[in-house]
Parts: sequence; structure tokens; C-alpha cells
Amino acid sequence: MKKRVAALILGLFFILNALPCAALDINPATDRDFDVPCQAAILIDEDSGTVLYEKNADESRPIASITKIMTLLLTFEALEAGKVSLSDIVPVSEHAYHMGGSQIWLEPGEQLTLDEMLKAICISSANDAAVAVAEFIGGSEPVFVERMNARAKELGMQSTTFRNACGLDEDGHLSTARDVAIMSREMLLNHPEIENYCTVWMDTLRGGTTQLVNTNKLLKSYNGITGLKTGTTGKAGVCISASASRDDLRLIAVVLGSSSGKERFAAATSLLDYGFAMFESALVPIPADAPKTLPVQKGEEPALELCYTAPERCLAVKGQGSALQAEVELPQTLEAPIREGSVIGSLNIKNSQGILQSCPIIAAKPVGARSFSGCFRRVVNALWLTA
Repeated sequence: MKKRVAALILGLFFILNALPCAALDINPATDRDFDVPCQAAILIDEDSGTVLYEKNADESRPIASITKIMTLLLTFEALEAGKVSLSDIVPVSEHAYHMGGSQIWLEPGEQLTLDEMLKAICISSANDAAVAVAEFIGGSEPVFVERMNARAKELGMQSTTFRNACGLDEDGHLSTARDVAIMSREMLLNHPEIENYCTVWMDTLRGGTTQLVNTNKLLKSYNGITGLKTGTTGKAGVCISASASRDDLRLIAVVLGSSSGKERFAAATSLLDYGFAMFESALVPIPADAPKTLPVQKGEEPALELCYTAPERCLAVKGQGSALQAEVELPQTLEAPIREGSVIGSLNIKNSQGILQSCPIIAAKPVGARSFSGCFRRVVNALWLTA
């Protein structure tokens, strides 16, 4: 039973977090409020997906090596599913060997582990390593790219088309700042172990003969930076998807089409600074006396166990988190049958202006309707116990 309830809660958690639901009814700031040096940008709260700033966020553009976030996402999903392991040897094909741009100069037939390839991708943005991993996971790069596009659709990335696994300029290889934020959020929320790679400033491969230096210079200059991926090509310009965390507030800033690395990092810094200055992560004050069960009429069980889906924390305007309240809305009783996962009521997170977020309260297990045979067994059992 505990495993079933845990699986239900986990499944609902992923469903809720797949939706970019706003915890606050806010109008995002735009370039009319303040501008940043790039062609397109967006700032979101990682936990809720709330958009805090946007500039040309739905404009289709090349995204360079930020593409590798999807390559990494599919790789970590394969790791989680047990299809591959970090100690697996990743073959190097002629195709991967011939990748241009940033690389670690892989040789055909060279043997590096998946863990080493991930270091090369995350720290040095190696195109040859990204393609080698794509072939290892998908069988070939074209097949892997099909999976990239399918996953993008599943995540709601409506304006994204991938043509390769590394982000080199190719006709039709396009995305948007909003879509990049969606896949960045998926990566960080469900595979936080990516930070173990993205936050490494320097490392080595091949027994120390190949040095890796992180392309994300914010690691050295921004307090709380946690990742995620840089990118630069002739068509895309200079780009970054930057993530940072302070005092439990986690933000993602996407910057596309800057003219230089200096402007890219300046834009990301401005966006993150704005988010941390204007918002905070507040504890959700779930009432201590919130019911754990509800009585059930005409059911095989006398009561239904409840499952609260409210998060531990939620986004709030800076300085207003302590004023949040939580109100439970539940019926007095229920009537069987009740299906597992059915929405029974809601926990409403409120401030003085009204409800900020409504979180479902669901049935943790099913309760069947009482049958004649069930009633008969109850009577027999009662008589047996009193005999």
C-alpha cells in the first residue's frame, strides 16, 4: 500500500510539474520595463514555471549548443530507466569524429565512459562527445534526433525542431527562449544530478592529458549559479540557459542571440538579479489540523485516506511570503465508490488579494461500494468476534 501511494504521489508530482502553472497572477516584465543585450530572453521560476520576464520569447531562432540540454535530458532518462550506466564505454564513430566546432578531438575507436563523455559535454560543450553519446543512446544520430523532437512535443515545446544532437548550425534547427526554458526546467527538476557536471569549473580526461574548462563563466562570478549550458554559433549568436538558486528560490534565465560572451553573461546576470530582488520562495502554511481522512458512506472502508499535493514552498512577491495562508476545502463526507486519484477537494494558497494557487487533494486509495456479500461478511465477522 505504501508503495502504491508513493507511486501515485510521484506520478502526480510529475504531471503537475510538467505544466507551466503560475503560482502568482503576475504580468511578466518585458523589454519595455528593462532591456537586456540579446535578441530574445526569458526568466522563469524553476519550481512553478511562472514567467517573470520575457523578450521576444516566442521568436524562432537557432540555439547553438543549448541544444545539448535535450541530448543530456534523454541521456539521463536512459540512465534512470537502467538502459545504460555511467561506466558504459561509448564508441566513437567516424561521424562523431568529424564534428566541427567545440570538441575534445575524439578518435574513431577511442574508448571513453559515458561519465567521461558527460563531463566533456557539460564542461567543454564538446560536439563530438554529444554526437557519440547520441549514437550510443539512439543507435544513430538521426534516430536520436527523432527522439529529441518527440520528447520536445511531449514537453509542450511547440516551436522547436531539432536537426542534430549538438547544435551546430543547420537549416530548420530552431527553438525559442520559452521552449529552451521548458526543457531546462525539465532537466533541472527531474535530474538535479546534472548540477554535478555543470558546476565543475575544471577537470581532465585521458589520464590528465586533456583539460576541460567550463564555458559558463558565471560559475566564477555569480553567487548561487547551478548551471546550465552555453552555446555559440554564427547563426545563433552567443547564448546561455543559466540557472541559479538562493534561499530556496530557483530561477532559469535564457538568453539567445547576444553579440558577445560579455553581453550574454551580463544579460543573464541582469535577469537573475531581477528575479532574486523581486521574488522569494515561501513556505506553504498547511494547517496542522488538516484532515488526513474523510468518512465514507456505503463503502467497504469507513474512511478514505487523503493525499495533499501542495508543494512545500511556493513563489511569492518579495516580502509577502510570511503573509501567505492555506485554506482546506473538503466535503464533510463522501459516498462510495471512490477511485484512487480522484480529486476530493483542494488546498488554496492565499494572500490578502485572493487565491494564488489551488492544489488538489486526492484519494490516496480506492474505496469500493459496499455490496450485499460484503455486508454479510461484516455481520458474520461481528458475530464471530462476540461469540
